Amino acid sequence: MVLFLSSLIGIILIIPTLIVIPYVNDDEQEAFAVEQEEEKVQTKTARSSLFSVEVMRTNVDEVEDVPLEQYVLGVVASEMPSEFEVEALKAQGLAARTYIINHLLYQGDQEEYDVTDGTEHQVYQSEEELRKLWGSDYGDNMKKLTEAVASTEGEILTYEDTPITPAFFSTSNGYTENSEDYWENELPYLRSVESPWDEESPKFMDQKVFTVSEVEAALGVELQSDQAIPIEVTRTGSKRVSEMKLADHQFSGRETRDKLNLQSSDFEVEQNQDHMIFTTKGFGHGIGMSQYGANGMAKEGKDYEDIVNYYYKDIEISTIAETAPTLVAK
Repeated sequence: MVLFLSSLIGIILIIPTLIVIPYVNDDEQEAFAVEQEEEKVQTKTARSSLFSVEVMRTNVDEVEDVPLEQYVLGVVASEMPSEFEVEALKAQGLAARTYIINHLLYQGDQEEYDVTDGTEHQVYQSEEELRKLWGSDYGDNMKKLTEAVASTEGEILTYEDTPITPAFFSTSNGYTENSEDYWENELPYLRSVESPWDEESPKFMDQKVFTVSEVEAALGVELQSDQAIPIEVTRTGSKRVSEMKLADHQFSGRETRDKLNLQSSDFEVEQNQDHMIFTTKGFGHGIGMSQYGANGMAKEGKDYEDIVNYYYKDIEISTIAETAPTLVAK
């Protein structure tokens, strides 16, 4: 009798469990796992952020209040390929966080918002936008990037106790550029260094072909298309074009790049009858940290501190709390 009652009680306890727990297929399990990962991300970023960033979402023309570390995560996810090495992603996180702190302290002049979500400041995408971008890879990518950003939480790059201008770009021509050779100001931590890893970048070489008339229109000059055009080029120490002279017209390398929408200011020019061929090396302005260079260093076993100290000279890794206490108190 005792054995019968024990069995009966066991059945009574088991049957409701079988009823409550339905069959779950593989797709549902994956969706549930991604949802759990998102909740962890949202909880962690909300808990860890010192303050929020007011971001103008240009596609909807609305200002979004984004917790600091969530903003950094959205920038890293948008500015650097998610398949890059973790240490490179950490270095990008430091650059992204330093940029916004520098901007809020010294450059924030907007009343309605702090930054836009585009290249005017830093490219930022929300978790919803990243889900659409990555599709089935969203869970893995988000986990990887969240861990990378969280590992440098609250850290920024400083020079003489002041947040730096953490310039970064995609791919160098083999060297980074001194700031004053492309911009006007000389910044002591933005010095030219070798960056040999960039040759592995798919953006290392590019070529654009223009008609002479297209070059005339873009540069606002008149050229002789029926004869050889005299071309003279002078270069900076990093082999980028400092000045280009077409016939009697002179342009800076930066001006030429901007007006012709070239990938880099390291270019060779060749005329073929009524066409002009511009062959470039690198992608971006060339100042500061090369992203493909950072990834190459990480592949060789360098950590994020090695990377930022290589591309930004004489800097220190500090914290927001000690460098920008007024922001923390917002």
